[in-house]
Amino acid sequence: MIRVLLVCLGNICRSPTAEVVFRSKVKEAGLDGCVEIVSCGTAGYHIGEPSDSRSQEAAKARGYDMSTLRGRQVQYGDFEHFDFILAMDESNLLELRQRCPKQYIEKLGLFLTYANNCQETEVPDPYYGGEKGFFHVLDLVEDASEGFVEVIKARV
Repeated sequence: MIRVLLVCLGNICRSPTAEVVFRSKVKEAGLDGCVEIVSCGTAGYHIGEPSDSRSQEAAKARGYDMSTLRGRQVQYGDFEHFDFILAMDESNLLELRQRCPKQYIEKLGLFLTYANNCQETEVPDPYYGGEKGFFHVLDLVEDASEGFVEVIKARV
């Protein structure tokens, strides 16, 4: 089992979107029994809350269901448990590095490292923007998810 943790700030927009998209791509590749996928935030603002309604609407328009996801904050044990801990942006990656025990630091990275068709390195936070931002997040995480599936295939 390969364990993947996807991380943003509040766990209501970017990382839950990445979770449902990546889960879908893993399933399409026939690897759903081989990969555990969880999302969380570095901040505890939205623990137990559903994903942002705009994220849910954008995801639903592309066939992804985020309705069962609830906000969660990164926990100390996550650094040991997960094989990949991938942040949506540099700010959250820095926060993870500050919290991470040294022996697990190599597990940390940026999710868009796995994208093949975009020049961006960070998934921008769509929270304070318009509807287009949520669809842009989907574009980016779909690209990174497809690339990351190839990495997972090579490991199983």
